[in-house]
Amino acid sequence: MAWIVALIAVVAAAVGFTRAYRTGLSEQQAVTRAELAERQAKAAEARTAALLDEIRQLARRRIPAAALALSHPSATVPGLREAAEVDGGAALLLTEAVQAARTAVLEERGRVDAAARAAMRGTSAKIQSLLNQSQQLLHELQHEYDDPRILQLDFRNELALRRTQSTAVLCDAWPGLARQSSPLVEIVLGAQSRVAGYERIKVSNHLRDERLALAARAAEPLAIALAELLANATAYSHPDTDVQVTVQQSGGRGAFLVVDDAGIGMDEDALERARALLAGPAEVLLTELGDPPQTGFAVVGRLVVQYGFECHIEASPFGGMRTILRVPAHLLTVLDEDRNLSALAPAPVAAAAPAQPAPTAPDTPAPDAAEPSGLPSRRRRTPRRTPAEATAARAAEPSADRMSRTPEAAGASWAALQQGTLNGRSVTGRPPAPDTGAPDHQDDQGDDEK
Repeated sequence: MAWIVALIAVVAAAVGFTRAYRTGLSEQQAVTRAELAERQAKAAEARTAALLDEIRQLARRRIPAAALALSHPSATVPGLREAAEVDGGAALLLTEAVQAARTAVLEERGRVDAAARAAMRGTSAKIQSLLNQSQQLLHELQHEYDDPRILQLDFRNELALRRTQSTAVLCDAWPGLARQSSPLVEIVLGAQSRVAGYERIKVSNHLRDERLALAARAAEPLAIALAELLANATAYSHPDTDVQVTVQQSGGRGAFLVVDDAGIGMDEDALERARALLAGPAEVLLTELGDPPQTGFAVVGRLVVQYGFECHIEASPFGGMRTILRVPAHLLTVLDEDRNLSALAPAPVAAAAPAQPAPTAPDTPAPDAAEPSGLPSRRRRTPRRTPAEATAARAAEPSADRMSRTPEAAGASWAALQQGTLNGRSVTGRPPAPDTGAPDHQDDQGDDEK
């Protein structure tokens, strides 16, 4: 009987020990689970805090930097700050958010720019029509009144018309003027007349064919492009320096218009951007042209794409910049012999010297002989003839002006025209126009469009 009591005591002790062991193990497991849960909670809090920081950086830095990089490619877009604390799915979503913001900004900029272009096209067309009407009225007044102030108004109207044409071209509109096939040198003179400081522009004609002309569809676009290049050259060079324009042609490659200035030049960044604009990019946003917008090179780039021109810019030997505008051969033609050229167009350098030596006064030395290299020789101008002498000379030699256009002949023609105008006014009793002095075209027509 005693052994039964002992066995029961042993079993009871074993059961108690087992219960105690299980209780301790349960308590230890509970502690372990509590510690694990605490660590997981802390890790989740750390991930949540890191994700909040990334979202905060996304809103404050990454998206604005991505929008800025669309206009300034050199701007850096920051990445994830704590990539290890953010899981792969969250990091991918944050990157997609940046891409989506960039796409949305591009679409909105394109929509706003298209709306601005449409509004400017309509406005430019109306302003251009009014300026053309004003120009026609000014031309009528010039024939009726001999007042130099009308010429000044006409010149300022021409400057405003060029600005309006440039705006229209930049907004993908038609230049608004149709021309016939025009001599290349006359197009250069037309572009020169549209620029403030035109008197500083010196044109040198090196064409082998004096009647080389541009096709009608490209005549006005070339005049607009060259006027923009001349405006830049005069605006960014000292007023006391000249802007050299050289017109020349090459075999099989068309014609070249070279513009040299002695201005301030351009740094590498500005030169790279200018070349990119002159190459004719597919899209140029108006908001990327600065404030105030510098549209000159952008306008030339649009014309380059539309009409097949080529334009290159580099440093000039004169200290400033040199722009080379090439006209392809398929846009060139030759005018018929019955088409008279402008009296103001410079004669080719090779034919600048007259066939017969000009008469010299007794005390004037003879002109220098031409150099063996074939370069044009320097000669002295003869004394200007009076209007009566010029008229008599033209009556005696009716074909002299057709053979060679010299500075003396041009001066005599203008003097005879002025004398005839004064004689006509004296007969009709109309008072002569008031003398207002030499016009000053440099007061408010400065160009600042690169």
